[in-house]
Amino acid sequence: MERRLWREASFDLTGKILRINWLYVLLLCALAGVGYTALYSAAGGAVEPYAGRHALRFCIGLALMLCVSLIDIRLIARLSWVAYAGGIGLLVAVLRMGHVGKGAQRWIELGGLQLQPSELMKIALVLALASWFHKASWERIGNPLFLVPPIVAILLPVGLILKEPNLGTAVITAMIGGAVMFGAGVRWWKFLLVAAPVPFAAQFAYQHLHDYQRARIDTFMHPENDPLGAGYNILQSKIALGSGGMWGKGFLQGTQGHLDFLPEKQTDFIFTMIGEEFGLVGAWAVMGLLALIVLGGMLIALRCRNQFGRLVAMGISVNFFMYVFVNIAMVMGAIPVGGVPLPLVSHGGSAMLTVMLGFGVLMSVHVHRDVEFEGTGEDR
Repeated sequence: MERRLWREASFDLTGKILRINWLYVLLLCALAGVGYTALYSAAGGAVEPYAGRHALRFCIGLALMLCVSLIDIRLIARLSWVAYAGGIGLLVAVLRMGHVGKGAQRWIELGGLQLQPSELMKIALVLALASWFHKASWERIGNPLFLVPPIVAILLPVGLILKEPNLGTAVITAMIGGAVMFGAGVRWWKFLLVAAPVPFAAQFAYQHLHDYQRARIDTFMHPENDPLGAGYNILQSKIALGSGGMWGKGFLQGTQGHLDFLPEKQTDFIFTMIGEEFGLVGAWAVMGLLALIVLGGMLIALRCRNQFGRLVAMGISVNFFMYVFVNIAMVMGAIPVGGVPLPLVSHGGSAMLTVMLGFGVLMSVHVHRDVEFEGTGEDR
């Protein structure tokens, strides 16, 4: 009997490994390879201190992703609110004893590893909202009282993240939560009701921002007013992108980056280095790769037969898209500078592991795309 159970478990594990979307894994490896190349250049043609650590972190993250992908999606669903409660606990811990950097209290030390709980919270929020909506029929979703708990579940972490303060991540977290609710079937006019007061409250909110947050907005509007101070980063980024032209200056030949005119070239402005050295064509190629990863995640959501998996896959894909959109728009000067890295490309351990954890859950959705949940309200 024990031997038969062992053989069945081994067969099930082998089947799960075969069901992993290895093409999607290859896309992630290709993006990490782009990051390795860019970080090698950022260090002046050296593996250390950026590229080598980037490769090690990706290998650890890849192992984590593959392990999570084998976990039954139904078990993940049962633990979703536990993960949410843990995320809230970490956010509270950050406010009490978190590490302060660049005027904000956003990191916490756990076992020698520096984590940014707000990033983990985004994944936990997606899981919690998907768990709430996956059993709901259209009639329940149309009931305004049914939407009160998920709205509170979104506003609670958003408020804690704002207190760090981290305005950019708070806005992204709220948008991810809204995207999951929209995917669950919440009508668009309800979002308009929520968004209607935003323009009128913007002036009031601006007056209560921290000085550095107001400076970012002012710099975004008029970077030329302080070209050697607050506007320096974005002006140098635009110069570097423009100097790359169509085909770029060549690998390791970027002047703005290698002459240290470009700040934070290994983190927030890594895409600028790519644009300078490989030009518009290289930037388009990287953006195409990023788009394939987002579209691949959405395709996984469409192919999933259960509502929980669909909402989780969509939420994680939106999270990745928001990383990409905010970072690239930021370095182009389309939005204020917000300190959001380019996932799997920028140097940084916390963001790397968080993104790979999310992709592990996404891959679990794909592996278990045909499983059915008991007692669901999918009579839609």
